[in-house]
Amino acid sequence: MTSDQGAWGAPRYSAGQNPVADHPYPVEPSQVAVVDTWPGEHRLADAPVADLPTADSPVVEPPVAEPHPGGRRRAHSGGAAGRSGRLTRLVRGRPEDPRWARPALLVLLALTAVLYLWDLGASGYGNSFYAAAVQAGTLSWKALFFGSIDSSNYITVDKPPASLWMMALSGRVFGFSSWSMLVPNALCGVASVGLLYSAVRRVAGPAVGLAAGALLALTPVAVLMFRFNNPDALLVLLLVIGAYCVTRALEAASWRWLALAGLAIGFGFLTKMLQAFVVLPVFALVYLIAAPTRLRARIGHVLAGTVGVIVGAGWWVLATVLWPASSRPFIGGSGNNSVLGLAFGYNGLGRIFGGDGNGGGGGSGGGPGAVASEALSALGSTGQQYAGGLGAAGGATGAGGTVPGLNGAAGYGSAASDAMGGAFGGAPGAGGPGGGGGGFGGTAGLGRMFNENFGAQISWLIPAALILLVGGLWATRRAARTDRARAALLLWGGWLVVTGVVFSYMEGTIHEYYTVALAPGLAGTIALGARELWRTRDEIVSRLLLALSVGVTSVWSYVLLGRTDWQSWLRVPVLVVGLVGAAALLLWPVLRRSPVRRSAAVLALAAVIFGTLAAPTAYALETASVPHTGSIPLAGPASAGGAGGFRTMGGGAPGQGAANGQEGAPNGQEGAPSEQGSATSGQDGDLTGQDRGLGGGGGGMEGQADSAVTQLLTSGSDGYRWVAAVSSAQSAASLELATGGLPVMAIGGFTGSDEVLTLDQFKQYVADGKIHYYLGGGGGGGGFGGGGGANSQIASWVQATFTSVTVGSQTVYDLTKPAS
Repeated sequence: MTSDQGAWGAPRYSAGQNPVADHPYPVEPSQVAVVDTWPGEHRLADAPVADLPTADSPVVEPPVAEPHPGGRRRAHSGGAAGRSGRLTRLVRGRPEDPRWARPALLVLLALTAVLYLWDLGASGYGNSFYAAAVQAGTLSWKALFFGSIDSSNYITVDKPPASLWMMALSGRVFGFSSWSMLVPNALCGVASVGLLYSAVRRVAGPAVGLAAGALLALTPVAVLMFRFNNPDALLVLLLVIGAYCVTRALEAASWRWLALAGLAIGFGFLTKMLQAFVVLPVFALVYLIAAPTRLRARIGHVLAGTVGVIVGAGWWVLATVLWPASSRPFIGGSGNNSVLGLAFGYNGLGRIFGGDGNGGGGGSGGGPGAVASEALSALGSTGQQYAGGLGAAGGATGAGGTVPGLNGAAGYGSAASDAMGGAFGGAPGAGGPGGGGGGFGGTAGLGRMFNENFGAQISWLIPAALILLVGGLWATRRAARTDRARAALLLWGGWLVVTGVVFSYMEGTIHEYYTVALAPGLAGTIALGARELWRTRDEIVSRLLLALSVGVTSVWSYVLLGRTDWQSWLRVPVLVVGLVGAAALLLWPVLRRSPVRRSAAVLALAAVIFGTLAAPTAYALETASVPHTGSIPLAGPASAGGAGGFRTMGGGAPGQGAANGQEGAPNGQEGAPSEQGSATSGQDGDLTGQDRGLGGGGGGMEGQADSAVTQLLTSGSDGYRWVAAVSSAQSAASLELATGGLPVMAIGGFTGSDEVLTLDQFKQYVADGKIHYYLGGGGGGGGFGGGGGANSQIASWVQATFTSVTVGSQTVYDLTKPAS
């Protein structure tokens, strides 16, 4: 053994080993000749021969438990001594771990908490759409259970409510505020880092676990989403819980752990629906390949995990199905008031194939969009909600150019939606065919994760991860079927590859922050792959792959840093130092024979770390230093101040690209991007019942409610189920947050296009005195504006029946005072 090997090698586990619950990485006697270990792993070959376990070694029995008077058994130690032992274990970790392992983990978790919690309140309510639903959940238990955006339970958000439960319960305990809403998401991030460490440590030791946890903590998009109130924070935690449970199941072929993994993924369905299921094939396949039991048992255990998924997700779905539709809120985004319609339509096949409301989808009338259309029709989900339908040709789109990333989505098929069709783009002045997979994320394909939109969010280390995955599998090519190191690589690497491919080829709506789901797989793959190649570094292939991963990462960081003017000085040092680190890895046999090998090793390690992590760490710190608001937040320096929803779209008046989001009549032309705005910036348009474009009374999706309007609604709230009605949920959210949670009816839901009620039903609500005001042009500022169908009919009826007044710069109709 050379002098440098003892600190960085690692034993490999064989197929016949019998894992012990309290020993996360046991070594069987046949492996005692393996001397290379990572920090924290056992080095049995360094022990005296007399101390090694033999067949004649005495068996040490565990402490015998005494009968407890109540029927339970109690160990000898207890009381203060037991509490002291637990505290010692918390601080020092497991007895078999090195002394530095647990303090190092606590430092990692503490630094992660600081990164995710520092100045968290600067982002205010983050995404006001979800913030309003959280606020409603603090006021109404029914709104909490269903995820309603208003406390009077008119319509839900367009996602299941699990993440809202977490934030709303925090609001009920501590009072609703920015902090009580955002802190649970930050804690999800800290917990994700800790669980990733634990899962990797069980296979590869504490040093590799710490590396994986640090990589996750410093991923820019992870920093963004764990400081925000979108559902992705809880989703990532649940996916990591699932992977941890699979890791435990693989140790001893445990169906119970696999069932717990299924429960976690099922609960993930209640967070973001089918996105939680993307990793399921990977989890099942890895267990079928590597679990240490016969094939029939493995299949049975996977079935037990499937039952866990059904139980974890099914209880709430069943409750929603059995609950009378007339006494619960409408399922927003579903088109048919069905959770399954939402799951397999807008939040399912529509995302994959570009149908059911996901702009930029498939071709005109055929291809994957048509397949999705047939499947959704069978589920009863309608495709009339949003531009693009299901890839079929719609009606004529309005005038306006092609919006980047939204190429040629077809129109609604009705004149009332011409403005939205024009904003989504077709051929100018005509109904163009559906685009080729533009969505909101650019052209679908393997390059999507590296393009201008997604690159700086997640792709810094993707090339290295793919190289190390291939290298790690090569290094374990002769391992037994049940080898835990290879199983872990397949688990985390499969997570990364499958999720990345799905995101890359999605034809429907995809936003940059979705890529946070890649972060745990990315971190685990890099840590485990590097460990496997380092163990076999005496082979030239291993050193080449290690050096290639570092060199490619530094070059790619140089490219990404060059896409903005932010901290441009960092580009050259990252490139040069990274290439030096890569060269040091390649020349390792020479360096380890050097008289100054320790210093060379330290410098090489520092160069590798700086060349690979300096750039994403800088982006992560910048992300944590600026507030984020809007519907589509971005990590990194380009996101300072937050992004106001649909950044490429502003409302437009006909023949005019108005940046302030004026209300336009049909055929509104695309306006300049308007990332933030207020309700005061919009001008009142003609309420003819036609779609008014995407501006809707304020620029962007995150406009603030007019203070005069807020005062009017607050003073006139007594005795009404809804203090006001507006066209879409974004406008309603702004008003609810401004008025302290007073319920506002979002007639058409998230986009203004959900057919929740008919004109006659709305008239009945007005006659019964349940709605006080109607706000034209979106009301609260921002949003899609009006929608087609009943939404437009209601707008026309209100204009014809009631007298308008101007409050601030907002048109308001008092529904208790018909026009004379």
